Amino acid sequence: MLYGDGRGCYPAVGQHVADPPLLQGVPGMKEMRAAAGEPAQAAARPGARSRGRPRVVILGGGPNRIGQGIEFDYCCVHASLALREEGYESIMVNCNPETVSTDYDTSDRLYFEPLTLEDVLAIVEAEKPIGVIVQFGGQTPLNLAIPLQKAGVKILGTSPQAIDRAEDRKRFATLLRKLDLRQPPNGTARSPDEALRVAKRLGYPVLVRPSYVLGGRAMEIVYGPEDLNEYMARAVMASPQRPVLVDKFLEDAAEIDVDAVSDGGRTVIAGVMEHIEEAGIHSGDSCCALPPFTLAENIVAEIEESTRALARELGVRGLINVQYALRGDTVYVLEVNPRASRTVPFVAKATGVPWADVATRVIIGRTLRELGITREVRPPHSAVKAPVFPWSRFPGVDPVLGPEMKSTGEVMGVDAKFGVAFAKSQIAAGNAWAPRGKVFVSVNNRDKRAITSIAKRLAGLGFSLVATHGTAAVLKNSGLALEELPKVQEGARPNVIDRMKNGEIAFLINTPSGRHCRPFEISIRATAVRLGIPLVTTLSGAAAVVLGLEEMAAGQMGVRSLQQYQGDLAGAAAPQP
Repeated sequence: MLYGDGRGCYPAVGQHVADPPLLQGVPGMKEMRAAAGEPAQAAARPGARSRGRPRVVILGGGPNRIGQGIEFDYCCVHASLALREEGYESIMVNCNPETVSTDYDTSDRLYFEPLTLEDVLAIVEAEKPIGVIVQFGGQTPLNLAIPLQKAGVKILGTSPQAIDRAEDRKRFATLLRKLDLRQPPNGTARSPDEALRVAKRLGYPVLVRPSYVLGGRAMEIVYGPEDLNEYMARAVMASPQRPVLVDKFLEDAAEIDVDAVSDGGRTVIAGVMEHIEEAGIHSGDSCCALPPFTLAENIVAEIEESTRALARELGVRGLINVQYALRGDTVYVLEVNPRASRTVPFVAKATGVPWADVATRVIIGRTLRELGITREVRPPHSAVKAPVFPWSRFPGVDPVLGPEMKSTGEVMGVDAKFGVAFAKSQIAAGNAWAPRGKVFVSVNNRDKRAITSIAKRLAGLGFSLVATHGTAAVLKNSGLALEELPKVQEGARPNVIDRMKNGEIAFLINTPSGRHCRPFEISIRATAVRLGIPLVTTLSGAAAVVLGLEEMAAGQMGVRSLQQYQGDLAGAAAPQP
């Protein structure tokens, strides 16, 4: 294991180092002791062993943070192991001691170094690899692709030009027009005035975000000019000297994630995942199901064909992730990421195919046909990925979801039926939905009509309903019996917070009134989090909860190992052109 010389500070990406002594043998690289006090098998001097095998450098994701975590490290580890099996020497560059990729035996050589341009160039100069893989570590290594190529480093897999074509908004729009694919009306802005002009042309609400960032950092749904001005001041700090992306926000749209792998010719769909929460909630914070649980076959076929067309046009070699929105019967392309996504580990477990391993072998020259990967796997069971949030660590925080990612982990539930799979994922995430009890229902005006069907299903399961005046009136008009509670801000007691403290509420359905929620709304949700009472803040999430409760009440939950589910996959592949 190799580490730096303790300089203590590192140049930023693209910053010039006047005289590069760092490139002359990487001074300061020393031998590090491995496990149990034994010396590492790596020599102290770079380039001193395994000279008979070609070398490949894998760039990891760096420190864990929201939006870029262990899912990408999973891909890096599988890439390293696949390279070694293919006869290559794997060289890992990462600087996170809490990951498996920085274990001493995961790679042939480990550089515990910052993921900056100068440090990576120094390692490349010392190791003389045949190339560098940037697509497994998330956005951090992806941002180094073009600077490394300009410095003469060979990027293995999808070309940096293709990566930039997908990331750059104007080039991306040209690409979609060429393929006759739709995207939401959009524009770019570098100043508040320009952003206001674009938003006025598109019409509010708009989705605004910096470019070239991961995890939805500084992403917001903006409903008016004042909010947009406030946003622009913060967005420029998140991604300086890069344009802010302004998209027309598609209200009431479903979101779909697709992972695929391509060898430059053939593209195989790894998985089509339907989000349970509607568009506008970050994909990392939304539950998703594989296979889709409501999409029509013709919509799935259109999405799969669009993904193949995008991979073909970009010349993808390795993994690609495409995010779509479905509004009515119209499919829109939201974004294309020619890299590993955070859903790759989930898709691998759900389908029984190690997609990061497959992508690595494709990157170094193998074809999908050689690897026996020629058809999509459509599992006969349902797999649901659910996020895990750190709300309990932050008392008083409002647990409302939005376009900026907030989750810090994820779990998976698998069952023959979607509802039970969803219920299992919620149990794993720490949300123990009681089979009986009182449910507090309070939704915004926009959701009042749609809540009645969910409330009727809850009543049919034997739950008692309690609600505040506005929601109670709607539910009573639909023929439901319920208990009406005073609103918290009215001062009358007992209110819902009192009822929660007394242990009388089984769970809550509470949709926020808008971007700027009123203090009493926040206090209700924060109290639920503090007391460990399950809470759902979207109607789509509430519908999934009710379906899970219905299927659990019917006694349909079974317990099987993941290996048993994967054993059912034989013969589950669908023909792929």
